[in-house]
Amino acid sequence: MINRKYLLCALAIFTTSEAAAITSECPVGLPPIEEGTLEEIEFDREHSRTLQSTVVMLRKQHYEDIAIDDEFSKLWLDEYLDFLDPSKSYLTQTDIEQFNSTYADQLDDYAARGDLEAAEAIYELYRERAVSQLEILLDTLEDPEWAFDYSSNDVLPTDRDDYEWPATVEDARANAMRRLTLLMLNLKLADRTEEESREQLTRRYMSQLASIKQQKTQQVLDMYLNALGHVYDPHTDYFSPRDSENFEINMSLSLEGIGAVLQKEDEYTKVVSVVPGGPADKQGQLKAADRIVAIGEGSDCEFIDIVGWRLDEVVDRIRGAKGTSVRLKVIPSDEENLSEEYNIIPIVRDKVALEDNAAKGEMIQVESQGETFNLGVIDIPSFYLDINGMRNRDPEYRSTTRDVKEILDGFMADGVDGVIIDLRQNGGGSLLEAATLTDLFVDPGPVVQIRDQNDRIYRNHRARSRAYYTGPMMVLIDRLSASASEIFAGAIQDYSRGLIVGSQSFGKGTVQSVQSLPSGQLKLTESKFYRISGDSTQHKGVVPDIKLPGLFNPLDIGESSYLNALGWDQIRGIPHRRYDDYREFIDQLLQSHEQRMQTNADMQYLVGTIALAEERRSQKTVSLNEQRRIAEREHWDQLEDALLDKWRLANGITEPATTTDTAEAQSEQQIESPQQVSSSAQTGNDTAAIASASSEEIPSIEGSTEEEEGDSAEQEPDIAEALLRETGRIFADLLRLTQREQNPDVASIENNS
Repeated sequence: MINRKYLLCALAIFTTSEAAAITSECPVGLPPIEEGTLEEIEFDREHSRTLQSTVVMLRKQHYEDIAIDDEFSKLWLDEYLDFLDPSKSYLTQTDIEQFNSTYADQLDDYAARGDLEAAEAIYELYRERAVSQLEILLDTLEDPEWAFDYSSNDVLPTDRDDYEWPATVEDARANAMRRLTLLMLNLKLADRTEEESREQLTRRYMSQLASIKQQKTQQVLDMYLNALGHVYDPHTDYFSPRDSENFEINMSLSLEGIGAVLQKEDEYTKVVSVVPGGPADKQGQLKAADRIVAIGEGSDCEFIDIVGWRLDEVVDRIRGAKGTSVRLKVIPSDEENLSEEYNIIPIVRDKVALEDNAAKGEMIQVESQGETFNLGVIDIPSFYLDINGMRNRDPEYRSTTRDVKEILDGFMADGVDGVIIDLRQNGGGSLLEAATLTDLFVDPGPVVQIRDQNDRIYRNHRARSRAYYTGPMMVLIDRLSASASEIFAGAIQDYSRGLIVGSQSFGKGTVQSVQSLPSGQLKLTESKFYRISGDSTQHKGVVPDIKLPGLFNPLDIGESSYLNALGWDQIRGIPHRRYDDYREFIDQLLQSHEQRMQTNADMQYLVGTIALAEERRSQKTVSLNEQRRIAEREHWDQLEDALLDKWRLANGITEPATTTDTAEAQSEQQIESPQQVSSSAQTGNDTAAIASASSEEIPSIEGSTEEEEGDSAEQEPDIAEALLRETGRIFADLLRLTQREQNPDVASIENNS
C-alpha cells in the first residue's frame, strides 16, 4: 500500500516546469505542500482593474450586444460554479441557494467597481468542501479494513448534465464514495489487483488535492473571468499572462511537443484536435474527444495520473524537446465517460514543418457502369500562408493556393476527368487563402461576407481572377472541417461549382480578436461569417449535398457541442453566378450510393460501428454491480467482434476477431495495430493549450514490431480511405450522368441495348 506522507516527499523532487524540462530523469507528480496549509487567495488592485476592463471591453466590442445586468449576473454565477465544480461533487444545494441569495443579482454591480469578493468567497467554500472530501477518500483508500461492495444495484449517471447538487455535505460524501467504488470496479474489471487500484487512485486523489491546495489567486481570477466570457459565447476567453504565452504558441506552432490542441472538460484533459503534419497526426492513434488520464516520460518512466490537474500543468508535461518521447494513457472517445478502459499511445516529440502540413495530390481511377474515370484528389490539411515570404516577394513562398495550383497543373496535364478537394479534418487557417483558393475555381466574385458588432458588412475577400480550373469538382468535408474550410466549401456550394459530399461541418462561423488587459489578454468574438447566399456558417456549418456516415459524434465535436454557442442566422444574400447545377442528379446519385451502402463491406462496418456507439451512448447510467458490468462488457465485445468478423469474411479474411480480456491487453493490441483513422484538425479558437510537432519513429513498446503492425493493420478496415473511395464512386456516377446528358446519342444507344 502506498503511503501518503511518502508520496508527499516524492512529489517534492521537481516543480512542474522543471520536470518538463528534464528528460534524462523520470518526472514525478505535482509538487507537495505541507499538510494543513493552503495557498492564500488575495486579489490586488491590478486584478480589480482587469475585471473592470474586461467588462467594458465585452460591452463595447463583443459581437453580441448583451447587457451586463442582474439577469446576466445569474448566468455568470452559474458559469462560475460550473467552472469550479462541473460534476457537482463538492458543493451542496444549500451552498448553491446561499450563493444565489447573496450574489445572483450582484455580480454585475461588483464587477463595475472591480470587487472580487464574490469570486473569493465562493472559491474558498468550494475549496474547503473539496479538500475535506478528497482527504476522506484518501483515508478510505489507505484503510486496509475498508471493503468495497461490488454487488449493489446502485448506478451513477454517465452524463454530467444529469447530475444534481447533493442536498447536504453527507450526501456529497455518499456520492463521492459511490464514484470511488465505481473507479475501483473499473480498475478491477481491467484486471488490476486491489492493491494496484488503491495505489493508482491514491496517486490520483493526491494530485487533485495538491492541485486544489496550490491554486493561486491568478488561477481563481482565470476561472471567474472565463465564466464571464463564456456567458457571451464559448470562444470568448480570458488569458492570464501565462495563458497568453500558450496562445501565441498555438498560433505559431513554434514549440516542440506532440501537436495536439487540448482543453479541460470536467476533471479530464480532452483532445480538441491534433495538428495536421504533427507527431500525433503522424502516429495516428490520438483523436478528437479522447481524454488523456496519465503521462509517462520516455519508454521506461512510470505513468503520472493527471486527472484533476490544471490544463497548464498537463501541457507542461506533454511538451518537450524534439526527439524525446512521451506515452499517453488515453480513454478513447467512444468509451463511456466514467470508463477506465484506455489505450497507451507513444509519441515522439518534434516540430511541425510546413511541408508536412502542405496540400498533397494523387490520381485515382474509379469505375461507373463499365466506364473508368481519372480523378485527382487534393488533400488540404489546413489553409496556410507564409506571410513573411509573401511580403518580402519571395518567389518560392508557400501557400495553400500556390501549392494547389501546381497540383492542378499536373492533373490537367494528365487529362484528369474531375477533381476532389479533400477538406476532412481541416480546421481552417488563413481567411485570405480560403478566398484565393476559391479564386482557382470560380470567376471574379464575392467569397464571404463578414458582419461586425455594429452590423457593418464587409465583402473584401473575393475571387479576383478568371477560374484557373474549370472542370468538374467535388468537395469532401467532415465534422472537423471548420472556419476557412467552411468558407471555401460554402462558396463552392453557393456558386453551384461542385457538389459537397461528407458529413456536416464544424459550424465555426465566428471571428475572434485578442485585446490587451491590465493583466493578461481577452480573446473575444467580434464578428461572424456569412456565405454569399446570406446563410451563416455559425453553428449549422455546411450541410453536404450528399451525406456520408460521420466518424465523429456531433454531440462531442463541433460548435453545437458547446454551451452558449452563438446561433445560426441569415443576412441578405449577394447576387452571384451559378455554374453547372448538379442538383437534378442528386436523387440518382443517392440511389446508387444507398445501394452501395447496403453491399460495401467498409461502409457496412462503419454504419454498424456508429450504430453501436449511439446505442452505448443512449445508456444514461453505469452500474456498480460487478456481474452486471461483466455481462454488459461481454455483450458489447460480441457485437463489436461480429461486426469485424463480417467485414473480414467479406474481404476473404477467415481469421476471426479476438476479444481481449483486459484494458492492458487492449492497449498492447492497440499499439501493435494503430488505428487507421487519425483525427487531425486545428480549430484554432478555444482557450486551449498546444504541444506541437511530429513523430518520425515510434519506439517499440512491450514487444511491438513493424511486422506485427503491418499484419494487424491488414485485418482492420481503413474507414478514411473507404469514405474517399465512395466519394470517388459518387463522382464517377455524376460524370457518367452528365456525359449522357451532354451526348444524347450515347444515351439512346445505351437505352436500346
